[in-house]
Amino acid sequence: MHSLHDAPDLARDAPVLDPAEARAGAVLALLTLDEKVAMLHQAAPAVERLGLAPFRTGTEALHGVSWLGTATVFPQPVGLAASWDEDLLTRVGDAVATEVRAKHAGDPSVSLNVWAPVVNPLRHPLWGRGEECFSEDPHLTTELATAYSRGLRGAHPTVWKTVPTLKHFLGYSNEVDRSVTSSHLPPQALREYELPAYQGAVASGAVGAVMPSYNLVNGRPNHVARELLDELRSWAPGSIAVVSDAAAPTNLVESERYFPTHTASHAAALRAGVDSFTDNDADPRLTIERVTAALAAGLVTESDVDRAVLRLLVLRARTGELSPPDLDPYRSIAPDAIDLPEHRALAREAVARGVVVLSNEGVLPLRATPTRVAVVGPHADRVVHDWYSGTPPYTTSIAAALVARYPDAEVLVADGADRVALRSRSTGAYVAVSVDASVLTASSPTASPSTHLDVTDWGEGVLTLRSVVSGRMLTGASWILAADAERIGGWVAQETFRSHRHPDGSWSLQHVGSRRWVRVQHGSGLLVANADDAEAAERFTVRTVRAGAPEVARVAAEADVVLVAVGNDPHVLGRETEDRPHLDLPAGMQEIWRVAHESGRPAVLVVVSSYPYALGPVADEAAAVVWTSHGGQELGSGLVDVLSGDLEPTGRLAQTWWRETRDAGEILDYDVVSAGTTYWYSDADPLYAFGHGLSWSAVAYDAITLSTPGLTATTGTTTGELAAAVSPTSGPGGVPGTSLVATVRLRNTGARPVDELVALYALAPDLPVTAPRRRLVARTRVHLAPGEAASVALEIDVSRLAVWDVGVSADGPGTSTPGAFHLQPGDYEIGTGPSSVDLPVRAPLRVMGAPRPARPLGGVALHAHGFDAYDGVLTSDRTPEEGSAIEVAAGSRSGWARYDGLVLDGVRRATLSVASTAGPGTGGAPGGSGDGSRPGTRGPGSPDGPTVGAVELLVRRAGDRAGTWEPVGRAEVRASGRYAWQDAALDVPDTITGAVDLLARLEGAARLASIRF
Repeated sequence: MHSLHDAPDLARDAPVLDPAEARAGAVLALLTLDEKVAMLHQAAPAVERLGLAPFRTGTEALHGVSWLGTATVFPQPVGLAASWDEDLLTRVGDAVATEVRAKHAGDPSVSLNVWAPVVNPLRHPLWGRGEECFSEDPHLTTELATAYSRGLRGAHPTVWKTVPTLKHFLGYSNEVDRSVTSSHLPPQALREYELPAYQGAVASGAVGAVMPSYNLVNGRPNHVARELLDELRSWAPGSIAVVSDAAAPTNLVESERYFPTHTASHAAALRAGVDSFTDNDADPRLTIERVTAALAAGLVTESDVDRAVLRLLVLRARTGELSPPDLDPYRSIAPDAIDLPEHRALAREAVARGVVVLSNEGVLPLRATPTRVAVVGPHADRVVHDWYSGTPPYTTSIAAALVARYPDAEVLVADGADRVALRSRSTGAYVAVSVDASVLTASSPTASPSTHLDVTDWGEGVLTLRSVVSGRMLTGASWILAADAERIGGWVAQETFRSHRHPDGSWSLQHVGSRRWVRVQHGSGLLVANADDAEAAERFTVRTVRAGAPEVARVAAEADVVLVAVGNDPHVLGRETEDRPHLDLPAGMQEIWRVAHESGRPAVLVVVSSYPYALGPVADEAAAVVWTSHGGQELGSGLVDVLSGDLEPTGRLAQTWWRETRDAGEILDYDVVSAGTTYWYSDADPLYAFGHGLSWSAVAYDAITLSTPGLTATTGTTTGELAAAVSPTSGPGGVPGTSLVATVRLRNTGARPVDELVALYALAPDLPVTAPRRRLVARTRVHLAPGEAASVALEIDVSRLAVWDVGVSADGPGTSTPGAFHLQPGDYEIGTGPSSVDLPVRAPLRVMGAPRPARPLGGVALHAHGFDAYDGVLTSDRTPEEGSAIEVAAGSRSGWARYDGLVLDGVRRATLSVASTAGPGTGGAPGGSGDGSRPGTRGPGSPDGPTVGAVELLVRRAGDRAGTWEPVGRAEVRASGRYAWQDAALDVPDTITGAVDLLARLEGAARLASIRF
């Protein structure tokens, strides 16, 4: 009888293989087809005859172990990123992996496959999940993600402490309609901005899995994007498993309507490279049924199943599961390795390293011996959690940390909440909380303490109500309201309400989670959330027992300095499933600020949040502005370590803070190049720029010099290929691949030591292919004592000066993306200073070379999605499984794509590959017939169908932006169907000579895949 212990023999007999891959291959050979199909579900059953245990993908470990009870809670990733410290993130990752192992030791069903880190670039600050990510810059993102992944992976050469999973691939940074929106990523935005966030981490070998995102990219769901997944895997030194996001396989049919049947969708996902189906919770039956039906229909083969199962077995083998237990170096980690002293210390350090001082008029650091310190606002004396938090073993609020740090000072606290009592209009009695807090009844004749509720306004009318006697929040988790919630939490938050103010001044309350309105039951007097609308809801007369604003004013006036602690709760108005409504600080918190500021005492704005804010006049009024993410259990201690001056502030913004919401651009516009968004391309003046952050000292940047004044222009299909080909125009022999080094001279001109982030930015001129206005190209840290000067050398990654140029190559790598990376000739600058927009010293860098030559197109196919410019069209799927095309954007009647610098000399015919968004198969789910056949294989449709669109070609002299467009020809497009591609031939006039720009104008339902000359 075979067993898992056959695997070590095969591993020794195949030394050229990775040991995990060899062992996985041996186990695969022992499995039956039914056993293999069952392993494709997230909850894979045991194979008892082989001694193979049940297995489940996915333990959430974003900034600590989530959802599994007590665990150390580190700062949110956006806060960890503000440290810009890879060593810190590796140590945090290692601590989290230790606690995952501890949870696994206590419960073997806890997976050692962790679903972290999240590496989506922080493209837009309205995105609800920004707290989960690292940075607006994709390169900084991948560097920090690599560091965190290395900690999660562990240092053992063959056995992984945990197996990290990158989330969420690709083009995902909106929550509104997230499972059906398509992110438009033309070649330049795809290759310069989105893919680099993943590539470095995957290439490092510290990642063992990737999760696709719910959305579509260029018209194709990411869970069937085989070309993208294949390319991602090509970066990795070993096996990469692809695990679906929760319910994403079902979404392919039910919400996205991309496939007509679940059999077809599961087959397509498996062929595309999805290995594990996270669907239908822990029940694998539907996944098994659908894959089995796909096998029977010939849509997939056993080799497709084997390929996926092998990758999942490799993932398991890497943790030591398929090896004898004595080979596991982490087997000594016991269930009690949670909340270790070193983890507490690390959590406090991590909070402090991520604190960013945004402005300071000298009020910080706080005096060594203050008499009275006031801390006001909703975060003054409470620590909140996010959806992906664990349960912290303890929490330390800002107020508690101030008391501990300044034992001889008086710490005054006011959270700014109004304390109210609600009197039911129907009963005439006040709403009281029962002794056990299990119910609320409109039963008290007076506004006694049992009726007192503290109301916190989180903005947009969203409130929380906390019982004074129970200390707990009102919750509608049951339709009968209770006052027993410790905090806002849950996938659907149950502790938030909206107030509706009637003309007579009374309130009605809507429970946000259920969208039901609160009423008082007849007879029992119980408060229940089951009314349909405000008219059917109870009306309450509100008695203000204690107003929040006067209390804030009182404690502020009595203090030497007042800290105004405001921000968000991560479950409210911006989280997974909900984007933020705007960037403004909530009106109620602005009022708390005004009251504190008007006290005349020095007021420090302390923003505790998952996101940036547009602070408006508050930013100018504050004596200082400080930001920290939600820091977990050590929030107060780590923050006060910095505010007190015990530690130097080292945090720097990894995401821009814009002055206004509109400065960030449209949240659904993913083409950062054409939209002119992110710090790379935006010309808006930020409130606080990427890279900004103050210290307690002052640093002067004196000079920057480069090892060579110039480079040669070159191209490469990968950044590594390009970097290897670049050579200096002077210096050490002009050898290709010679590095470019910048030397920065700087001084600490202050009286305190400083740990300065020295960051270099490349500033590009106006170029034929738009390059970022500024882009991070190198960084390091330097410690300077008071008065100390230093020279710091930084090697510049010259590939970050390059752009993706569709005009330098007809074909590209991986995803059939036309073009290559191109370091364009021109006069660049390398600058450095306190932030990406404050660069007091700069060095010129000339890139020498000829401009991109015009492309001869005789016998060449021009990919339609490889345009240089466009308007009114979007990239879409050529077939459900591969290739790209363009079509008129929804809401537009026509649009165009432009292709620059083409030579059509001698070309007499252009053959257009066209289809239509109207016709057979376009009224419902694209991708094949209802019998589950392979998508994209239906017939060509009727060539005699009605005309539903057209494609017109026009030319002008290359680069003549004021020139007249001359027509080449026009092809009518009939209602043939979305994937029924047909050829339409146009004669090219012999008058077209020399280099030209080509314009393809699409009308109506026309789709265009390519033009062959």
